[in-house]
Amino acid sequence: MTVVSVLVFAMLGTGVLFALVRLALGPSLLDRVVATDALLVIISAGLAVYAALTRDRTVVPVLVVVALLGFVGTISVARYVGGMLPEPADDPGTPGATTAGDAPAEEVRP
Repeated sequence: MTVVSVLVFAMLGTGVLFALVRLALGPSLLDRVVATDALLVIISAGLAVYAALTRDRTVVPVLVVVALLGFVGTISVARYVGGMLPEPADDPGTPGATTAGDAPAEEVRP
């Protein structure tokens, strides 16, 4: 291995350690989701570096699967957390806000 490859894998390993610390200590669910997504990105980068160094094309489908897993997982958790948020209530005092009994205003045309 060359010096550059050792440095790249050392930096990726450091990133994995930081992501694992955030995954373990994250105070909220969203912190853990971001840490998991970062971990999957680092794994994808490690696979890409390995494939480039060894010129091994068989790793590319695994790389695609890991990237899709990260994308679908992040979107799924974001939709789950988004469904937990309360719906914003219309404030009748704001201009343009309507209540259930109000009829829409008619347009005046010349």
